[in-house]
Amino acid sequence: MTINVQAVNFDAKPGLEEFLVKKLSKLSVLSDDIIGAQVFLKVENISEKNNKSVDIRLEVPGDDIVVNKIGESFEESIDLAVDTLKRLVIRKKEKINDR
Repeated sequence: MTINVQAVNFDAKPGLEEFLVKKLSKLSVLSDDIIGAQVFLKVENISEKNNKSVDIRLEVPGDDIVVNKIGESFEESIDLAVDTLKRLVIRKKEKINDR
């Protein structure tokens, strides 16, 4: 699985990309159909603490799976997004197996 990470309008700290790759690589255990992931990290221009946004587009055959999560830190946002992706990948896999 190829993972492309883009930090929009800021420089990501070195450990953040490693954390992201570690979390996303766990998804490949759930399904062999995952081709790649496009990740966009953004700091939203709002005054709230929850201003760290993570958009992940998981490339799978058929329709891509897209998740957007916002949290107080990028690590929190990534955790929320990967948890949601796990559920969606499992649901998609079950749908395919039911056919």
